[in-house]
Order: sequence, then C-alpha cells, then structure tokens
Amino acid sequence: MKRFISIIALVFALVMIFAVPASAFKPYQTYTYSIDGFALHSPDAYTPVMAVDSTYMGLEVPFDEPRDIVVDENDNVYLVDSKNDRIVVLDKYFKFKYDVDTFVNEQGVDDCLNNPNGVFVKNGVMYVCDTDNARIVTFDTNGNFLRIIAEPESSLFDEGSAYMPVAVAVDDYGKLYVVSISNYEGIIVMDYDGEFICFVGAQKVSLTAWEKIWRMFQTDEQRELSEANISTTYNNIAIDGDGFIYITTDGIDEDDQYTALTSKDKSGDFAPVKKLNPAGDEVMARNGFWPPSGELDISLTTADGSTAVGASKIVDVAVGPEKTWSIIDEKRSKIFTYDEQGNLLFAFGDFGSQLGNLENIEGLCYMSDGKLLVLDKILDNITVYQRTEYGDIIIQALANQNSRQYDRAIDDWFEILKRNSNFDAAYIGIGDAYYRNGEYALAQEYYKAAYDTDGWSKAYAEIRKEWIGKYVWTIPIFVVAIVLIVSKLFKKAAKVNKHAATAGGKRTFVEELVYGFHLIFHPFDGFWDLKHEKRGSLRAALVYLVVTVFVFFYQAIGSGYLVNPYENQSSVFIHILGVLLPIMLWVISNWCLTTLFEGEGSLKDIFIACCYALLPIVLIFIPTTIASNFVLLEELDLINVLNSFAFIWAGLLIFSGMMVTHDYTVSKNFITVLGTLVAMVFVMFVAILFTTLVAKIVSFIANIITEIGYRL
Repeated sequence: MKRFISIIALVFALVMIFAVPASAFKPYQTYTYSIDGFALHSPDAYTPVMAVDSTYMGLEVPFDEPRDIVVDENDNVYLVDSKNDRIVVLDKYFKFKYDVDTFVNEQGVDDCLNNPNGVFVKNGVMYVCDTDNARIVTFDTNGNFLRIIAEPESSLFDEGSAYMPVAVAVDDYGKLYVVSISNYEGIIVMDYDGEFICFVGAQKVSLTAWEKIWRMFQTDEQRELSEANISTTYNNIAIDGDGFIYITTDGIDEDDQYTALTSKDKSGDFAPVKKLNPAGDEVMARNGFWPPSGELDISLTTADGSTAVGASKIVDVAVGPEKTWSIIDEKRSKIFTYDEQGNLLFAFGDFGSQLGNLENIEGLCYMSDGKLLVLDKILDNITVYQRTEYGDIIIQALANQNSRQYDRAIDDWFEILKRNSNFDAAYIGIGDAYYRNGEYALAQEYYKAAYDTDGWSKAYAEIRKEWIGKYVWTIPIFVVAIVLIVSKLFKKAAKVNKHAATAGGKRTFVEELVYGFHLIFHPFDGFWDLKHEKRGSLRAALVYLVVTVFVFFYQAIGSGYLVNPYENQSSVFIHILGVLLPIMLWVISNWCLTTLFEGEGSLKDIFIACCYALLPIVLIFIPTTIASNFVLLEELDLINVLNSFAFIWAGLLIFSGMMVTHDYTVSKNFITVLGTLVAMVFVMFVAILFTTLVAKIVSFIANIITEIGYRL
C-alpha cells in the first residue's frame, strides 16, 4: 500500500512539473513605476519565444558584433554586421535572403562597405551608414546598388571634425536625418540629393558655476572650443509615420540626467531621448509620473546579482504600434516602453543566459505581427519576443483611444485593470476617455485613483466653467460681500485700537487681541507700545500661538485635492510640535544671546512679540486653504506665493520686534538674529546628544538588570 501511494505521489509531481506552462518560468519581471517611485509588478507584455543565431539564419559566415536592426514593410529584417563589413537581410521567418558587402559604384569601380553602423529602409530603398568611408550608400531591397550620398559640405561644420555617420532616418519627402558621432551641433539634415540643410536638436550644454564664470573671460573661439569639448553627441535615431524624429544619447552627465528625471523636468534639456518635429523643435510629451528616461531606481540589482549604479545608458529607440515607442538601457539590459503622452506602459529585461535575457543589448525593432526583435552584440543573436494577451489589450486600448472610440477604450482599460490593478496608465486612460466623452466628474474619479493632478485639474476646469456659466451672477455679489465684511472688520479693529490707546487704564482681553491688527501694519511703534504701554498680554499671545497651531492643522486637513493628492492624514500634536518647538527654540536662544549683548527684552517680552508676529500667517493661511479647494493646477502658484508672503511678513515682524524689544540698531539686531539661528542649531545638537546619551544609559542599566536576572 505504501509503495502504491509513493508511485501515485511521484506521478502527480511529474504531472505538475510538466503541466506548468513555460511562461511561468519567467527570465525577468515586468513592471512600471508608481507616482511615489516604487516599482509595481505587472503581467508580462512580451514573452520570449526564440533566439535566432547565425546557424538558424543559415549564414555561412557568422555575424560578429552586430550594430543595428530594422524591418521593412514586408517584415524583412536588416542586420548591420559591422565586423564583417556587410548588411545581412533575412525574410520574415529569419532565414537568410542575401547580404550586401561589395558593389560597383557610379564610376564603375568595385567598392565595398567599411565598418557600417546603421541601416534604414524606406519606400524600397536601403540606406546604409558606411561609417569609416564617411558616406551613406543606398541600395534597393534586392541588394542592388543605387547611389552614394557623400559627406555634406557646409561652413557650419567644425574644422577638423570627421564626418562619421552611424545612424540615419528618412522622412516621406526624402529628407535625411543623419547622426554623426563626431558632430556636436546636433542632427545633420540633408535633402534628397545630399545637400546640407541645417542642424537640429543640439544638446544643451551643462556648465558648472566655475565654468560659467570662466567663460566670461574667454574669447569667442575659446568658448566654442570649450562647448564642443563638453557637448554630447547622439547615438541613434528613429522616425514615426507622422514625421516626428526620436533621437537618443548616452553622453549626458549622469548627475544632470538623474536630476532632470527625479525633479520631473519636462523641458527635456538633459533627457537621454528626445522627440523633434520636422522643424527640429523638441515636442516630446512628458506627462507621465516620471519623464521618459529609463530606469528610476539607479541602484537596481540585476538577475546576475550585480548592481547597475547610475542613470540609464540609452543606446537605441524604436517606434512601436499606436504611437508607442521603446528605448533600451544598455547598462541594465532593459527595455522601457512609453505611450504618446510619456506614460511608462511597461519595462522588462535583465542579464542572464536564459531565453529572454541578454548580455549586451544593442538594438530593437518591431514587426507588423506584434513581435519585438532585440539584438544582442555579445551573443550575436536576435531574441524574438511575442506580445502577450495583456500587451494586445494595451495596444487595442491605445488604438481605440487614438481613433476616438472612447467607449471601447474604456472597456479595454477595464480589462487591463482586471489583470493588473496597479496599472496607473489604465486609470489615466479611463479618465481621458471619460473626459473626451464630456463626463468630467467620472474622469476626476479615475484621475484621482492614479494621482494624476494634471488630468484632475483639466476635468475640474470644465466642471468649474460649467458652474460659473450657471451661477455667474452670484460671483460679483459674493466678492463684494467678502470685501465689505473684511473692510468692516478692519474698521472695527481700528476703532477698538484707537479707543484703547486713548482710554488709559487696564486693557480688556478683546483689546489685547485686537491690538495685533494694529501691530502687523505698524510694527515699530506697535512693538514699542506692546512692551512699554502694555497694549498686549501673555494670554493674548498664547491665543495667537494656539490659533496658529490650529491654522496649520486646518491647512493639512482642509486643503484641496491638488495640494494634498495623497489625502495624507495629519495629527494636531504634530503641528503643536511644529509650531511650539521652533518658537521656543527661538525665544530661549535669543534671550540667552541678548542677555550677553545688552538686550533690554525679557524672556516674556520676546515670547509675546514672537506670538503677535504670527498673526499674518493666521490671516492669510485660512483664505488660501479655502481657496485651494477651488483652484486649478496652474493657479496653485498664486496660493504658494501668498503663503510664502505670509511667512516673509511674519519673519519681518519678528525681526523688527526683536529690534524694538531689545532697543537695538538694525546692524546689531541683524547680527544677533544670525547668532540666534546658530544658537538654535547648537541647542538642538546638545538636546539630541543628551537624549542619545540618556537612551544609552537607560539601555545599559536595562541590560545589567536583565543579566542579573538571568544569573539569579
């Protein structure tokens, strides 16, 4: 019986092993990035199906260090075999058709390619970057020689710089865009006959502060030379069906590239991939959570256990279906795919020997049937990836979105969310579809789910516009009412302050509170009367301090979605510490310092003056917090400016308050303020040191007690 059970268990284990589909043994993890910068795992959009090497292709001479790969409209594959000075052409089944290495040129002389690096096929014409011969050679798609496009001539070229074309793209009008690794001026644009037109897309130069100063004393020739030495060249190029040009570079300073990525810079000045219109203007949409620059986690550990540190090294770009496009990170052997708006759709790839992993990724291209071909320079093969059902749905959703079939696009995005609920681009896609259908409230919900403040603000603008159109007559009434109420309050405060100034005797609590409205507009005589005429009091100062705490708390919980898209919760105790701690540090540090420099203010005087100086924060933060619920994203700058003004106003009041309280000159007060800031840092350092010491003593005593307990 036991033997029978063992046999059954063995058979069951074997069935389970062979029943697991091959896709379950994944050579890499597909992922995207959240708005917080965390990697979110997703289903595979592409899965490897085969590796095509020279033997499979049927090559007599194996190719060595391939440099580029493209396909034509018939899915014929063109490979640049640079070490063997040839172009290898395969059919759509990856079988050898012919190669191009030697030819007879226009003069009837035998000629050959010399270290070609790039190839492009357009309208039945093959353009080959014959790098070491400094020319572009064209053939038809049967390998027959057509013509040579020689090095362009122009006075704009740097003297002594060699023309070394490594990549080329051609638009529908026959205009050539050439990448030459020795030209720092940008992409070379030539007409059909090879005549130079212009440079486009010159990379912005990054200068240190010292270099900027030094350039002020340089001659024009020295500036041009230094700029050439620090500029970067491009390494690859692609063109889409609309004539937009994608260019890549791996020469940008890594710190500049990563700073632009993490700061979410949309200018593209230090982006490793750019999109140019035919006029050469940078037009790439960078509306995703992070600009399209490859890897966000610069210390990501690869499958082989190594850590690829630093910004991505982008060496190629390919245009995919439905306005998607992909770049490859040679440093990590990864592929990153984006949509037209710059949203990361998926990223995958890794180092390794398993099918689907690569050793040195060099190029990629798309076939019409959904396959993705990736070229490996070390393994000398092509890895063929097939788009999965998940990837098909993404492309279908984008297709429906691009063709304005928004209802269908919504259904597709919901299908994607069933498979990957972490896919923020799907929420954004649903939001976009609802927005274009005019369902702005629904669009807001899905933008909010993806923390897409741009989309949420865009939808809210339409809702607000509709509301204003309906209730436009109430707006002037509301504005006039607010102005009248504020005016009445300030007039009432002025009347109370005038009466308190002339009435004499003991001030009431209300008069002590209202005095703050006089002080913030007349700081010098206001702080003088606060101290010498006893116009204020400790109890009123404490009220202002408490109110300030609750104003900060209200700002944390009452701000609009655009200010707090994560809807973070806040505790009043955090704001008590956030207000009370710096105020007490300032008061104690200033009192300790001014007692040594003939300051006339007591600890109580300093505290009261500082608390009264907080009133501008109260007066400005409350309306700006309310207004933050009704503004658009581009209008938040005004809210931020007003809040900054409140802090500056309060800071100036504290400065003038300390000067009047201690009876200092401006210069002496400025010095003591700087000294107070230094003293605050010193007090915090001592407090942290003391706290750490006490914690270690307590831990030491606890360990002794524990040890004694064990021994007893």
